[in-house]
Formats: sequence, C-alpha cells, structure tokens
Amino acid sequence: MSTVTEQSLPLHAWTASSLADAYRCRALSPVEVTRAVLDHIARWEPHLCATYLLRPEQALDSARDSESRWFKKEPLSAIDGVPCTIKDNIATQGDRTPLGTRATDNSPPALRDAPPAARMREAGAVLISKTTMPDYGMLTSGVSSFHPLARNPWDLRKTPGGSSAGAAAAAAAGYGPLHVGTDIGGSVRLPAGWCGIFGLKPSLGRIPIDPPYTGRAAGPMTRTVGDAALMMQALSWPDERDSMSLPFEAIDWGSFDTPLTQLDGVRIGLLMDAGCGLPVDPEVHFAVQRTALLLESAGAIVTPMQPFLTREMLDGMDHAWRMRSHIDLADLSEERRSSVLPYIRAWADSAAGMSGAAVFKAMSQFHATRVATVQACNAFDYVISPTAPIAAYDAELPSPTNDPLRPLEHIAFTVPFNMSEQPAASINCGYTQSGLPIGLQIAGRRFDDLGVLQVSHAIEVLRGPQRPWPQPPNA
Repeated sequence: MSTVTEQSLPLHAWTASSLADAYRCRALSPVEVTRAVLDHIARWEPHLCATYLLRPEQALDSARDSESRWFKKEPLSAIDGVPCTIKDNIATQGDRTPLGTRATDNSPPALRDAPPAARMREAGAVLISKTTMPDYGMLTSGVSSFHPLARNPWDLRKTPGGSSAGAAAAAAAGYGPLHVGTDIGGSVRLPAGWCGIFGLKPSLGRIPIDPPYTGRAAGPMTRTVGDAALMMQALSWPDERDSMSLPFEAIDWGSFDTPLTQLDGVRIGLLMDAGCGLPVDPEVHFAVQRTALLLESAGAIVTPMQPFLTREMLDGMDHAWRMRSHIDLADLSEERRSSVLPYIRAWADSAAGMSGAAVFKAMSQFHATRVATVQACNAFDYVISPTAPIAAYDAELPSPTNDPLRPLEHIAFTVPFNMSEQPAASINCGYTQSGLPIGLQIAGRRFDDLGVLQVSHAIEVLRGPQRPWPQPPNA
C-alpha cells in the first residue's frame, strides 16, 4: 500500500505500485491520475522538451478503458492504468519512427507495435507520450536534428544524457512513474545516472526488441527499483520477432526487495578505473567509494578490480559503429543526408576510407570485449562502478568531448556489459557540490537480472533519503 508520505505527494509523483493499490480500493482512478500527469507535463515540457507525440486525448481514452477494468475488478496487470512513456525508436502502431533525426522523419507509419510497446499496452499501461532522442541514438545527449533540445530537470543548462534523453528527463521530472528506454552502449544507464533515476539494461534478450542488434536492449527507467521490477513483469514476455530473445523464465520479480541480510558474504568487485576513456571525476569517485563502504557495512565482500577494457576495444567498437552509420547515411538522398546532425555526419564519414581488413578488426572488438568482461567478472557475484566518469555536461554539446573523432570516451564503464550480455543498472548514489546526481552502476552475471534488482534495492535502502525531485521553474 502507499505510505502516508506518498499519499501526501501530488499524483504525478506516486509510484506505480501505490497507484495500483489505490485503483484496487477505488481511492483513485486512472483518469484523475492521467489528468494530473498531463497537467504536470504542461508545466515542465516547455523547459525540458522530453516528449514526442504527446496526445492527451488518446491517453485519457486509455485511462477511461482502464478505469472500467478496475471498476469490474478485471485489471490486465499490476500496471493497468499507470502512466508510461516509450522512446521514439520503439515503434508504435500507426506512428512514424523518426529515430531522432530529420533524415528519416518521412518514414512510413509502423504497422504494429514493437515488442516493448506491445507488452506495455497489453498490460494496460496508459501511453502518455513517446520520448525524444538524438539522431539515430548515436549520442549520449539530447541534441537532435528532429526533436527540440532535451534538457536535464536538475539543471536546465545540462544534458539529460542519451540516447534515452527524453525518457530520463521525463522520469526525473515526474511525467508518471514508468518509462521505456533502449541501450546499446549505455543509453539507458548513462541518462539514468545523470538524471538521478533508476535504469536497468537487462540481459540481452530478456526484453524482446525489434529490430534486434548486437548489444541492443530495452529497459525500464523509473524513480524506484520497485517500479522497474513491476515493468519487468510486463516487458519480459517473449516475442518471436527478436531472434536473440531468451526463452521465457518465470522470474519472481516481486522478490526484488529481499532483506539486507542477503548481502552477507556477497562478492562485489569495485571497478574505479575503466581502463580507457575519460578519467573519473573526484566527486564521482567519492560517491561510488562511499556506496562501496555501505555495502561492506551490510556484509558484502568488496574487492577492488583491475581495469579490463582496452583502447583497442573501445576504438574498435567505435569504428565498427561508424562504418554502420556511414553505410546507413550513404543510402539516403543528398537532401536527407544533409539534414543529419553535422557531428554525426563527420563521425560516420570518418569511416569512408576503412579497408575490409580494418572493418573486420574493428568488428572483432565486440567479441574481444565480451570475453574480457566475462573473465574479469567471473570472480564476483556483482560488479559496481561509476555509471559515467563525469556528471552531466552542457546540454548543447553532442558529447562531453565535443569531438566526433573521440565521441565515446564516457561510455567505458557501460559498454562492456552490452557486449557481455550481462544485466547492468544505474542508481543514484550522491550529488555533486552543484547538485547534479551521480550514478552508480551495478552489473550481475548473465541472466541474473533479479539479482541486480535486489542489490540495487539494497543500495536504495542503504543510501538513505534522497534530495527532493526537481520542480518546474516558477512552480
């Protein structure tokens, strides 16, 4: 049930589980909650630019359908009637999927929902809006040639991160409790870390996705671990369209909140040096180390790890993705191609002269990274690290370095777990002196998504009260 504290909060700030409890006893209806969320979005959105295809009337129609189901005591799931958003690049039936870029804003409407969207609708969640992203999802920022510039609600001068930019900003700002993002190198976890929310990149194939791709996963982005667990109940059902989909496993997602005593003797690796990329900022270092001490105080065995990602691995993956994007852009008309962000074009075009041998060697670094990551993690039950080496940077910059020839220097902690197919999450573990959130990453063994949720919840308890969520200017 919702706590007294939560009952005093405005409706847009309630957790999904508390909303379901209130729907069940008819203390609230999905319609009034949806109206409250839409009103809150109207106050925030001119500042954040987190939404795409915001359709209040459609959302209210869905809420009315849910209200009827709850009235008849026939809800479709525990998230029936709960407001949610879905990222631009997850297809929704009848809508265009521009992928954050003007180059493809003329794409035909999708014939059907992609698996994550289908699962959320089947569960009865109320789709409030889709959310913004950068061109092709190839930036860790909210800079886009199609969408307005997305900003971080903690500081509007800063980026929310990306590529699940709008999803992270929406979660932090209170656009309802449930948000779906995607992640191929950190695109759920990095914005989650910079916006102070919880984000889970599950084991590859745990949440079916279309189209599937090496390392690509969809995942929940929420304010609490419990809400992410509720989403996993809906999202983790199989779908034949994902050739990498895992066989269905009846996981008890509701057991995410095991007692802290379960940490006793758990072996946790502490990775403070990624091996390459940007150096870890002192404030980030301090916050992660402090969380490691909290885990030790609860009985975990925390052991420092040696770095395992190499410059060759990071650069190889970068160059392989450049070639993929170069080929994609080459298929566009000159007019369409010229509408892509210049930063993305410069990055992709830098691969034009790569030989076949160079491309092969670059592609081989995906597997090399997988092998190195699994070997490094074998001695531990879980690995913790900074999610990103730095706090959120200026919103107008496409990447922290603003250099298209060094665009991925900030993903060295996150990208290994995409390639190893291991579950990894980001949770807030502190704040900078200027008040920006700091993310901590928790990675588990492959398939141990529930364990990652359980350790994340333990941190949620150990870290203590958090700062109040940001409010709209002039609220």
